[in-house]
Amino acid sequence: MCGVTGYMSLQGAAIEDDGVLDRMTATLLHRGPDSGGRLVRDGVALGFRRLSIVGLEGGEQPILNEDGSIAMVCNGEIFNHRELRAELEAKGHRFTTRTDVEVLVHLYEEHGTGLLERLNGQFAFAIHDSRRRRLFLARDQMGILPLYYAQPAGQFVFGSEIKAVLEHPAVARRPDLTGLDQVLTFPGTVGARTLFQGVSSLENGHYLLVEDGEVRRAKYWDLDYPLDGEETDRRPDAYYIDTLRELLEQSVRRRLQADVPVGYYLSGGLDSSLIGALVHRVGTDTTPRSFSISFADRGIDESRFQRLMARHLGSDHHETAFRPADIAGDLRRMVWHAECPVKETYNTCSMALSASVRESGTRVVLTGEGADELFAGYLGYRFDLGGRRAAGDPFEDDLRRRIWGDPHLFYERDYHAWRESKLDLYAPDVRDSFSDIDCLAQPVVDPEMLRGRHPVHQRSYLDFKLRLTDHLLSDHGDRMALAHSVEARYPFLDPDLVRFATTVPPRLKVTAQTEKYALKEVARGLVPDEIIHREKFGFRAQGSPALLREGVDWVEDLLSYDLIKRQGYFDPDVVEHLKKQYRQPGYEVHPHLGDDLLLTVLTFGVLLDTFSLPDNA
Repeated sequence: MCGVTGYMSLQGAAIEDDGVLDRMTATLLHRGPDSGGRLVRDGVALGFRRLSIVGLEGGEQPILNEDGSIAMVCNGEIFNHRELRAELEAKGHRFTTRTDVEVLVHLYEEHGTGLLERLNGQFAFAIHDSRRRRLFLARDQMGILPLYYAQPAGQFVFGSEIKAVLEHPAVARRPDLTGLDQVLTFPGTVGARTLFQGVSSLENGHYLLVEDGEVRRAKYWDLDYPLDGEETDRRPDAYYIDTLRELLEQSVRRRLQADVPVGYYLSGGLDSSLIGALVHRVGTDTTPRSFSISFADRGIDESRFQRLMARHLGSDHHETAFRPADIAGDLRRMVWHAECPVKETYNTCSMALSASVRESGTRVVLTGEGADELFAGYLGYRFDLGGRRAAGDPFEDDLRRRIWGDPHLFYERDYHAWRESKLDLYAPDVRDSFSDIDCLAQPVVDPEMLRGRHPVHQRSYLDFKLRLTDHLLSDHGDRMALAHSVEARYPFLDPDLVRFATTVPPRLKVTAQTEKYALKEVARGLVPDEIIHREKFGFRAQGSPALLREGVDWVEDLLSYDLIKRQGYFDPDVVEHLKKQYRQPGYEVHPHLGDDLLLTVLTFGVLLDTFSLPDNA
């Protein structure tokens, strides 16, 4: 995994290299501690930081084609690079490195933007075509790796993280309150939105063309389920179970490709246990390392199941004990990496986990994200089996029609009622202009991808877009792993496997008795029954009530009445009420039914402070 950044004049003007590129690139040192590279030419500047995983020697970037007309920087891995390389060499292309990503340069020569249809990987890259004066940027199908951009004053600026984009002097630093409203409404930000005005996230399965003074955005992939009733395949259940097992094993094998040690996370749940079992089944040269985190609080601790699975597999197991005090110690740094306020503290646990991976000498870790969203792993999927839910409230019906394209589609909560709750939290000035920042004023996903689909598939699509891509894979996954220069890989998100998952009938994903039925069948004989049949247990840590009880000075300062009032984003009286409520002995925010609003206020304050963002004047 690496970090890429750069900028380009939209008017084609020459770039005077005054240290801007180096300052932008320096912000990404944690993504690529091994080496760096740069290129300034023809009105474009490209910067790169490298984390060496494949082709350790001589894999510096930018990488150029044979005549130097094409230059590329890439953050990521191309898992089918061997097949692509053989094909390209047969056509006469000459390679200068042993890295996997060099195939992108020569694929672009052959296919232009069509190269994206050939890739199995996780990537975010920029290719400069000097002959066409074009910059081509793309993000992988699943959105595993981030890519951000801004268009200030005739410039196009991009980076693997927002902090690199903000380092360009033409990019202003202002909070985006619609982004904040998304965080309060959904698990995190959604789509192109970020917490910084004028800075956009390139969405999963999209690419950009910067050419002739314009920036053009296009979609090349989406999670596309069949229309309800179109599923006419009457193949036996065994076909789906066997094919899923084969594709998952193939995906794990692909993601073990590396010239450095590879390990895996072990949460104690089905998904990571199945990945671990397949790592051992596929086989490696050394005993695979597994990594887990434990808590003294038995209500959230899963170490019994983690140790059970580690013994079952015979892994070289590393367990990190996490204390509530560690949350306060790491929260500021976590927000700096996440570049987003959060509603849960478990990102600090994920960051501690990646520190353990790095300390062991491991640089790549396999993890189980994506299984819940693709194979109906959340309790809501069983709820959907009961049929569609009519709101009965004309305001809620109208809101669902606007954001989902369907007044009967229920997802997570009644958003009209929640909108009223959010209004109470905002400062009076924000409340008065709420219509300007309301994240539900327009669709948040493409309604056409929901229309006519089975309710289970509708929820899967929404989970994929609203929970997985911009939250679990971004601020929780990529950022927390790269905080310690560790690359995370996701076997459940292999494009071939995802494509097959859209064909698996809903009846094999969820039943009235269980979620993830198909995956549980795949796991039989690989994972102990005790883990296969245990209840769903979400990864979580103590929330803001525990932080308040710790009495941490800087937490008290950021939540003080005077500071909240001066900043002008939240109502200080409401924040005081929340503090009083959260301080009550034994009070906890329900992990599934409640929102830790105070933690969002706190981490938004950390964001303002960390990135020098202005008060709401």
